[in-house]
Amino acid sequence: MNKRLPNVSPDISSVYIMIGISALILFTYSSAKHALFHSTAWDLGIFDQAVYLMSQGLPAFSSLMGFHVLADHAAVILYPLSILYKIYPDVHWLLAVQAVALAIGALPTWSLSRHAGLKQGQAIAVAAAYLLYPVVFNINLFDFHPEVIALPALLWAILSARLGQTGWFCLAIAIVMACKEVLSLTVAAMGIWLLICERKRLCGAIALFAGVAWFIISTQAIIPYFGNDVVTIGRHISRYSYLGNSFPEIARNLVLKPWLILGQIISLKTFEYLLLLISPVIWGLSLRHLAPLMGAVPTLALNILSTDPGQLSLTTQYSLPIEPFLIVAVISSLAAGQGWLRSGRTIVLWSILAFLILAKYGDFHSYLKTLDTWKATEDAIEQIQTKGGVLTDNQYAPQVTHRPLIKQISSDVAADDLPKMSYVLLNLRHPWPDTKKYAFDLVNQIQKTQQFKLNYERDNVYLFVRKP
Repeated sequence: MNKRLPNVSPDISSVYIMIGISALILFTYSSAKHALFHSTAWDLGIFDQAVYLMSQGLPAFSSLMGFHVLADHAAVILYPLSILYKIYPDVHWLLAVQAVALAIGALPTWSLSRHAGLKQGQAIAVAAAYLLYPVVFNINLFDFHPEVIALPALLWAILSARLGQTGWFCLAIAIVMACKEVLSLTVAAMGIWLLICERKRLCGAIALFAGVAWFIISTQAIIPYFGNDVVTIGRHISRYSYLGNSFPEIARNLVLKPWLILGQIISLKTFEYLLLLISPVIWGLSLRHLAPLMGAVPTLALNILSTDPGQLSLTTQYSLPIEPFLIVAVISSLAAGQGWLRSGRTIVLWSILAFLILAKYGDFHSYLKTLDTWKATEDAIEQIQTKGGVLTDNQYAPQVTHRPLIKQISSDVAADDLPKMSYVLLNLRHPWPDTKKYAFDLVNQIQKTQQFKLNYERDNVYLFVRKP
């Protein structure tokens, strides 16, 4: 007989309150960042444009990336999200979904804690530790990423497996895999853990088979169909090019040439990354109860072996799939009476301290430095009245993505893309750092041509409109 959750109605209200407050805070922060024109094309602009085009019945071709959005990570979860844009097309839907998804993970965290036998105070404290884990706050400010939906889904999958709810388990892992093709490896690894350590043979076998199958389908069929060799190899393998130029070659070299990865694994940056990952919950980890971390192995391996420093950071989305398994490992340790801290109060205090040290809430102060051009930017954007193409930089792109064509400025954009554009929007007082030179050169170039007229200029914010 499957163990059921105890009758714990008195303390679940506290969890609901924490979830509501957290979702409101996360949504407010991300919305304020967007309102201050500090969200970016990569990745909020990309997903906002794609979901908008889906809602309009148009191909979800990302003009920012230059290919269909499914060729990026086979994130089919975007299609259900487009239903919200049919109600009213607004980027805040994505920000709200992200905030709710991140916050609602506290509910299965609490349920897993109670199911494991933790006391009410401990269960609430672990739920609070989940919400205060720095990656949750940091990723919320890093635009939008579909994989945030996978965070609570992974926790629900583990809970469903332990409760013997196979149907809900299948739904949960389907949601996880729909968020990003690489998460299928996480599902497969979770299946191995469920099979070997949890003795959940049916759920474990389903997860292992589904994870491997979806990884093959998404990487060998969906992504190549919607993209091309440049997309599938250049974007997905370039970070591991020292291991090979294809998935089979990389797998072969990992087995036959293990010395290629030693420099990545045994390094100061890897040690620092692992320390940052576990420090918020190190109080609840014990060597005898680390088995749940088997599910985090694919994500850890991908991050550590990558040459992209962003994958070894707590400010990006790459570490998000690790948190559910850290939380489950903590719950297992506490349920066995182990861990450095077992009092709910001390757990919360440690989590608050870790949040204050590692969360990037202080970055919000930098967003206020461009307030001197805020009004001018708002007025300029209001004058973009049609769905014509817009050429702009990284920080303005998410403001005008509800159109088939939008491009970021770059070194060759004038020759290739300028003739297709109806508008050019730039801020020369606070240009995007990576394209600052291109912004000044582009304004000088446009002013010398007869193709555009200066429709608006204030506080070094320029809006050029193509002449009829």
